[in-house]
Amino acid sequence: MPNNFTTLLLGDIYSDSGCGAILLKLPTLRKTFHADFVIANGENACRGFGISVDNMNLMFKAGVDVITSGNHIWQQEEILPFLDSQTCLLRPANYSSSVPGHGFCIVGSPSAASGPYMVSGTPFSNSAVLSAAGGVGVVNIQGRVNMPSTEDPFKSLSDCLRQMKGKARQIFVDIHAESGEEKEALAFHVATQVTGVVGTHIHVQTSDERVLKDHTAYITDLGMCGPSESVIGCDVELAIKRQKTQLPIKAQAAETPALIHGVCIVSDASTGKALSIERFSS
Repeated sequence: MPNNFTTLLLGDIYSDSGCGAILLKLPTLRKTFHADFVIANGENACRGFGISVDNMNLMFKAGVDVITSGNHIWQQEEILPFLDSQTCLLRPANYSSSVPGHGFCIVGSPSAASGPYMVSGTPFSNSAVLSAAGGVGVVNIQGRVNMPSTEDPFKSLSDCLRQMKGKARQIFVDIHAESGEEKEALAFHVATQVTGVVGTHIHVQTSDERVLKDHTAYITDLGMCGPSESVIGCDVELAIKRQKTQLPIKAQAAETPALIHGVCIVSDASTGKALSIERFSS
C-alpha cells in the first residue's frame, strides 16, 4: 500500500464551458497525477450562478468526489433538496443551521457509516486506499469580508474539526472568501490540524502555494475552471461595459475554450501531513 495520498483540488467551475472542461479533462488529470481523491468548487456551474442537478451529476460522473460551494449555492432552487440528501455536496458550514445542507463530510473512514455526513466511498475513489489513509474529511467555510453575512468562520471551522476528530486523517478546507488576509488568517488558525487549506471565489489563481508549519498545504485561491479569455468567467465586452458605465448589466458567461486550474497536494497517508503542493493549469 503506498505511503502517500494524492488529492486534486479544483477552482470554481464556471458555466457550461467549465463543466465541459471537467468532463473532458478530469479523467486524464486523475491519471496524470495518480490522484486518489478530487475536490471541486461547483457554485458557479449553472451559467455562473449556482449549481443545477445536471451540473452536480456531471461533476460526479467526471470524477469529482466532493463538491464544495459558496455564496451562490442558493441561486438554483432545484438543488436545495440535494443539499440535505447528497452527502458529498457541501454548502458553507457557517450559514445558519436552519438552512438546508451541511458544511462538511467524511469519506472512506472506518467509521464512515456512523453519521449523517459520512459515506463509505465514491465511484472514483479506491476504498482500500481511502481506508489506509484514514479517511478524507472536507470542510466548506465562507468568509465575511465583503461577502454576505454569515456566522463566525473561525468558530464554525473549529466546530467542524471538533466533530471530525478521530474520524478522518486527511482533512481539506475550502475557504470561499474575497479577502486574502482572511483566508491566510483562517489557514494559520488551523495549521497542523488539517492537511490542506485552499481558497476559492476570486477566480484568479494565486502563486503563493506553500506548506504552513511543516504540515498544512495552502494557497490563497485555486483559480477557475472556466472560459480562458474572459473577465473572471464573464464575457469581456460586457464586463468592460459594466465597469465603464457602472450600470447593473447582467453578467454573461464567456463562450471561449476553458482551462482547469487547481492544485495537487501530496500528503503522508499515515499522518495527514502535507508533503507538497503543486499548482497546475490544463
